[in-house]
Amino acid sequence: MSRKPGAKPQGEIRQSQVVMTFGPGAMVDLPNYSVLVAGLDFWSKGGDEIIEPRLTDKLARLLDVPSLRLITPPTEQEDPTAPSTGIDCFQFPEWFITQNTESSTAASSSRSRMLVHRKALTRGKFIDRDRKKQAVVPIRFVRACRYGHIGDINWYRFVHEGDNDCAANHRQLWIDERGTSGDLTEVWIRCECGKAKRSMAQAARIQDRALGHCDGSRPWLGPFTKEHCTEPNRLLIRTASNAYFPQRLAVISLPDRDQTVKQAIDAAWEYLEAVETLEELQYERKKAKVKAALDGLTDQEAFAEIDLRRKGGIKEDKKVKVAELETLIASKEELGDDRPNGNFFARTLPRTAWESPWMKDIERVVLVHRLREVVAQVGFTRFEAAAPDIEGELEMGVRRANLAREVSWLPAVENKGEGVFLHFKTEAIDRWMSREDVQTRGRRLDAGFDRWREEHQGTHREFPGMPYFMLHSFSHLLIMSVALECGYPASSIRERIYALPGIGYGVLLYTGTSDSEGTLGGLIQVGRRIHEHIHSALELGELCSNDPVCAQHEPASAHEHRFLHGAACHGCLLIAETSCEQQNDFLDRALVAPTVDNLGVEFFEASEA
Repeated sequence: MSRKPGAKPQGEIRQSQVVMTFGPGAMVDLPNYSVLVAGLDFWSKGGDEIIEPRLTDKLARLLDVPSLRLITPPTEQEDPTAPSTGIDCFQFPEWFITQNTESSTAASSSRSRMLVHRKALTRGKFIDRDRKKQAVVPIRFVRACRYGHIGDINWYRFVHEGDNDCAANHRQLWIDERGTSGDLTEVWIRCECGKAKRSMAQAARIQDRALGHCDGSRPWLGPFTKEHCTEPNRLLIRTASNAYFPQRLAVISLPDRDQTVKQAIDAAWEYLEAVETLEELQYERKKAKVKAALDGLTDQEAFAEIDLRRKGGIKEDKKVKVAELETLIASKEELGDDRPNGNFFARTLPRTAWESPWMKDIERVVLVHRLREVVAQVGFTRFEAAAPDIEGELEMGVRRANLAREVSWLPAVENKGEGVFLHFKTEAIDRWMSREDVQTRGRRLDAGFDRWREEHQGTHREFPGMPYFMLHSFSHLLIMSVALECGYPASSIRERIYALPGIGYGVLLYTGTSDSEGTLGGLIQVGRRIHEHIHSALELGELCSNDPVCAQHEPASAHEHRFLHGAACHGCLLIAETSCEQQNDFLDRALVAPTVDNLGVEFFEASEA
């Protein structure tokens, strides 16, 4: 629904909420309406452009478009004479239920209400056969499919289990609630003809095909916009948590490591032009000018750039997290620009400040004083979330719902914050991985993942590997420990897990908001005593309120149906999904600290903590 010039909007949400929660295709309850957020073609102009070339290039390749821009959602103009800005919405669903009950007795908990279409309303009210006005509310049941298509349920066809004449004869439909729990087995749809009634529990069973097949409706892109679809319709509660999963890609704005390498090679190119092997490079690095120019670069980085120049090739695009980790672990004592309006500035914390026995397998601690995260929405799914892989890339094979008919820009926000980066020693993780008991635990976790994949046919998700499981679980424990003192709630601290064999391993905990609240200094102060918080995190991981049941959970167990978890539950490892990069999947605290099950697979040994 669009509004008249000068009229106040029907509702307001923050820019970050548009990208994170209520993007195109999402259902929103406004004070007087239930609506579907329209696609980008219906958004007014007025947002600011965000410049982040690394993210823009990746998204353009992902969507197969020649160029792309990142624009913030439009904001309300304070000038009353300025053109109206905002986001249009379409009223959805179009079926309503009356508030008045047909009959009610003190001894009965059942009630019946009329099910009416929008076309039967007059100024938002339903006038019944006695000419009485009745208030209505949108029905909570709609149909949808995994590919994001959505629409109203054909209630006449559903209740009669096929074609009928009742719709043409305008016979009244009723929704009967035979209890107070709201359970679908207690909700029935009934037709006035007296010949048909049906339980909503049947609509919830996909195998019954009670709602028919999806017709590919994409109402957020405009009326009558459809595409071919062979999926069965599924019952969707429009306020449920699985009604909308925005698919986002986020990058941390870091100084370009590749540019640093190029400049260093340029400074010594007269000596390096003839280098053809790694041994020749190592010989040339003994020269004073070459040594000074290549200070801070590894032999592998320098030789890769030299070899690329000699062959006249084009450097392949790096994965999101690969580029970030290479920059973080290759930095010197300081990295970035220490300015109030800078995008990134980090300083390495001296080892003497955090040296402890349980910290022996951590290479370095980096305090990130300034950090900018740019997040863009690419599409969305329903029923099942499509999380980025462990390299930070979006799954190429996922069929995501489009945000516009022709995409030329995407909604995005930039968040400013701070963080702490922990770089783990590669040899320590390799040594831990080589242990037989760790490999046995890995096979059990992999078996659980196989069971999960059997239930999610067509998924492109892959088993992340044991280092990711361990670092991810460690990150969750550390977030809970840090949140007790840093001043930020745990739901405001986010994680970035780097488990990249051949490159390195690390964990970045950071905050990020669109205003100054993400840069208050709480995480930096915590980082100065990070060894104490890691010690507390390891103690948290040893015992769960649900032990021994939690510690003894078998990932492949069909009874518990938690195939992506080892020793993990709401009592120990699960945190707010706004903080977790994998929707609380791939967790096992037994890999971090010793548990009551005493498996002996922990990375941090009991004697160290």
